[in-house]
Amino acid sequence: MASPNGTASPVVFSDHVCGLPCIARLLQRRGLLNDEQATDFLQPRLRRLGDPFLLPNMQAAVDRILCALDENHRIVLYGDYDVDGVTSLALLHEMLTAYGAPPALFLPSRMEEGYGLSTEGIERCWQTHQPQLLIAVDCGTGCCAEVAQICARGAEVIVLDHHEPKGALPDCVAVVNPKTVDGCAYTYLCSVGIVFKLCHALLKTRPLADFDLRQRLDLVALGTVADIVPLEAENRILVHHGTREIARRRLLGMRELMKVAAVRPPIAAEHIGFRLGPRLNAAGRLTTAEKALRLLLTTDPGEASALAVELDRQNRERQSVEREIVQAAEARVAEENLSESAAIVLGDRAWHPGVLGIVASRLARSYHRPTVIVGFDEAGLGKGSGRSIAGLSLVAALGRCAEHLEKFGGHEMAAGLTLREERFPAFRVAFQEACREMISPEHLEPCLHLDDELTLRELNWDLLRWHELLQPFGQSNSQPLFLARGVEPVAPPQILKEKHLVLRLRQDGRYQRAIYFGGAEEPLPEAPWDVAFRISSDEYEGEIRLQMQVEALRTSIPVER
Repeated sequence: MASPNGTASPVVFSDHVCGLPCIARLLQRRGLLNDEQATDFLQPRLRRLGDPFLLPNMQAAVDRILCALDENHRIVLYGDYDVDGVTSLALLHEMLTAYGAPPALFLPSRMEEGYGLSTEGIERCWQTHQPQLLIAVDCGTGCCAEVAQICARGAEVIVLDHHEPKGALPDCVAVVNPKTVDGCAYTYLCSVGIVFKLCHALLKTRPLADFDLRQRLDLVALGTVADIVPLEAENRILVHHGTREIARRRLLGMRELMKVAAVRPPIAAEHIGFRLGPRLNAAGRLTTAEKALRLLLTTDPGEASALAVELDRQNRERQSVEREIVQAAEARVAEENLSESAAIVLGDRAWHPGVLGIVASRLARSYHRPTVIVGFDEAGLGKGSGRSIAGLSLVAALGRCAEHLEKFGGHEMAAGLTLREERFPAFRVAFQEACREMISPEHLEPCLHLDDELTLRELNWDLLRWHELLQPFGQSNSQPLFLARGVEPVAPPQILKEKHLVLRLRQDGRYQRAIYFGGAEEPLPEAPWDVAFRISSDEYEGEIRLQMQVEALRTSIPVER
């Protein structure tokens, strides 16, 4: 554990802005230094959203879309099969439909056509829809040849994307991607955030009296949280209000999905990340994302219910496939002693490419190493996913290995790639070498970064009320991790589901119940303990109470005061 960082000169906020010293310290560590900044953070306001035309090429995109509306051009939205992709398509479909021009929707097949604007995907899209204006969403930034192929057939192209550019940009009407321009303020947006800004720009240019963009923030929150982009600046505002819109259950499909996922308001980002998002992702991982998109767009209660049940079934199937691959991969890590290397790179013909991103994420978290997992088909073509750790840009590391790859793309923490099986050994060596050069040994040492120290006596409803104002928690705004020193157990731990523990703790005469997920899988250290923990509200035996969730324990270390 790394102790909470001290500050030489603490910031003093007004009592009405921040009523607890602990919360004031947490705000200061987030870089908030005065009442105005703290208020904006604790009370995210939609009026603080910036001008959408500050995004690169936004004006050109708006002009071309309005021209297509006026001249009745066939508009096709070409998306991606993850949550960011399907929510982006659903939001833009609602917007264009409100203008009286419902677009055609196209999602590539992960297995047959791969990610983004592929030759195979373009061919099927063209045969099905013959677009005059194709809007590529959540893909397209690095697809110069593919965009040229579309234009050569007589269509025009707009790209709405957030992935890192790797060189020249496609020659088309507009590439609306904040990462293509140095100094753009919106690089934290994912694709559904960029689509939201486009919708805002369209409405500023051509208002619609009966279309409330705020009600569509449910889609923006789903895609933003599921894509694990930083929950800072405008993303924080969009997710704050979007989770409230999810709670209102505007969409029939979301009502049914919340039922099967056992999600009830109030909605937190973790509900999206761990319950709703995985079910929306499940269809695209194993087959096609069409069911997820239909769920977000359907107005038929029967279809909504059936789709939610089917996505829940596919999610269980995905979990089963994922578990098998994780077990096989962990065995390979042990056999090859990869836990001591600078990166983990594994591939196999038996591994389903649709779940490899989750497998890579689990291994990266377990071993604290950048991880790339590849599945090869019978022809020897491999499709893989990578996940990184803090301190390493994954897409930059892959760039150093580009000679071994057919194609790759993504961002700092997550990326996808394609390569031939015969190139895999050379790629593996090159990627591990790149990681060895780009990150220090300290980055490879897992460490819990504690936000503040508390006593059990300070765990009360007032703290929890202020703590909840720090939500939504996620990338770049992690849930606070607290430290309590010299804590003793007052009863033997109760074991739940063979791997979790319920603890009864005491410190200076104050008692507190705590849950320790996974705590039964390893022996507990000798008491008394220093406890790293998070807090939340929880319903226990019909009573709402503050829950203490243990993240780690160690034998208490005396501290000189």
